[in-house]
Amino acid sequence: MIRINNQTVQPEALFKEITNEEQRNIIKQMASYNEVYMYFNMDHLKFELQFRSNTMRAARELNKSGLYFTTFTYAFCNKQYWDRLSNGGFLLKPNVSPSVAILDILKNGKLYATDCTTGIAIVFYLAALYSIGSRRFDLLFDRIYLLSWQFDEDLPIIHRYGDDYLPGDVLHFNNPDFSPREPHWRAENVVYFGDDKYYGHGVGIQSAQTIINFLNKKRRENPRISAYLMNMISRPYYSSLLR
Repeated sequence: MIRINNQTVQPEALFKEITNEEQRNIIKQMASYNEVYMYFNMDHLKFELQFRSNTMRAARELNKSGLYFTTFTYAFCNKQYWDRLSNGGFLLKPNVSPSVAILDILKNGKLYATDCTTGIAIVFYLAALYSIGSRRFDLLFDRIYLLSWQFDEDLPIIHRYGDDYLPGDVLHFNNPDFSPREPHWRAENVVYFGDDKYYGHGVGIQSAQTIINFLNKKRRENPRISAYLMNMISRPYYSSLLR
């Protein structure tokens, strides 16, 4: 259900202003769920839809960038823009443009390697850049720190349980019987595109069953539980960036 300024709105009433087919599909899915999606005004809704589209754009671009998959231990980055910390995180160098540095990951992906959760962080920062522009991005994120779920206070991420999956959400595959020899495959964080398509750094853009089959090959001996898609959703707090 979609509510704008405390009024329930039907998808068809929004289609005069929302002409992008991808965003129209998101609206249809919102309207089909019992969950209530609240917006102050039309601009508020449009910003979220644009951010979701940009999240999917960033995931597609990162998938093609050549960014390597690895664990924190072996992570590396382009030293022109980032300092590689002892924990495997990347910290933006002083006096470096944040927007230039985050785009360098797409431009020079083979100079970078990181884990799947940091891959998701890169996607969200790219989506923020595309949504608010380089000038504002550089003001807000002057010392980006890329590591797992560590986000700048101006890009808060909300984690909640539910099954109202929407394109642009980040979802999570759990692998409870992961092999102790490959503990990094205990889970896979993915960007959801809809139509049973998901992007995860390390697995690419795949169907749910393909990702599950992959994770099931990374289990301990005599496993009992298959990998599965969790009922957990991670989303930026879009209103924070809109303000």
